[in-house]
Amino acid sequence: MSRLASGVFVLWGAATLCFLVLSLRGDTVSAIVGAGPPPTPELRARIVAEYGLDDPLWTRYLRWLRSLLSGDLGWSYQREEPVTHLLSSQVGPTLQLAVTAAVLGAGIAVLVTAFLTGRGRAADTVLTGLSVLSVSVPTFWVGALMLGLFSFAIPLFPAIGDTGPAGLVLPSLTLAFPIAGALTQVMAQEVRTAESMPFALTVRARGATDRRLRLNHTLRHSLLPALTLTGWILGMLIGGAVLIENVFARPGLGRVLVAAAAGRDLPVVTAVVLLSATAFVVINLVVDLVLPFVDPRLRAEVDR
Repeated sequence: MSRLASGVFVLWGAATLCFLVLSLRGDTVSAIVGAGPPPTPELRARIVAEYGLDDPLWTRYLRWLRSLLSGDLGWSYQREEPVTHLLSSQVGPTLQLAVTAAVLGAGIAVLVTAFLTGRGRAADTVLTGLSVLSVSVPTFWVGALMLGLFSFAIPLFPAIGDTGPAGLVLPSLTLAFPIAGALTQVMAQEVRTAESMPFALTVRARGATDRRLRLNHTLRHSLLPALTLTGWILGMLIGGAVLIENVFARPGLGRVLVAAAAGRDLPVVTAVVLLSATAFVVINLVVDLVLPFVDPRLRAEVDR
């Protein structure tokens, strides 16, 4: 129950902060009118009356919050369509990119941990350095490098705007690199720790090879700390998608969010932020429920 209450508080805080930042900045009437000649005094007065912009801030906030609670995400100022319809048409490409990148990142981390960890001090040093580098380098720089190398110098993949499977390769790989690097660091350290524990000595005494020990026993120990990084991975996917979709000119929520923030399209920005916060809360709740079943020690603590 406390986790659920914390999740509700996170959603409320994200929505409120978004409302305050966008409401206290600039001319809302100009944002509603959009590009073009400035609104006439008559048009400005009509918009102010229609949207209640002359009401006190707390009145507008309560009215806006009531609409959110009723499921009404509002009307996009820029796109001139319901926000729900706009998001439903853009969430698919972003979800496709995020899921593909997450699967690639996790797969690379598992393979590297299983077959390259423990090959000697020099190999571990190189592996750690590459992992740190993959997390530290900005994704937009990696994306630009991938474009220059595999779309222009060696034209293996389409450059920008392709929504097919080939156009998904470079964006998803770019987004997967920091995920793979972070997971590899955590999992490799956990594998080294597990292989020095008494049960590992017992397994070796029974004639198991190092590879069999790792694949059948110690690799499973590394999955628990990897699960605890789920929230960070989700944040990386959301933030990375905003950059990657713009670098590769892909459709999706990232491009919608950037355009809406630039045009102060409050309903769209709020809806995207709330959708991201909801995904963060739900996934972390699921992880909290799954962890006790993965690790018996946590299940014992929950029972107590």
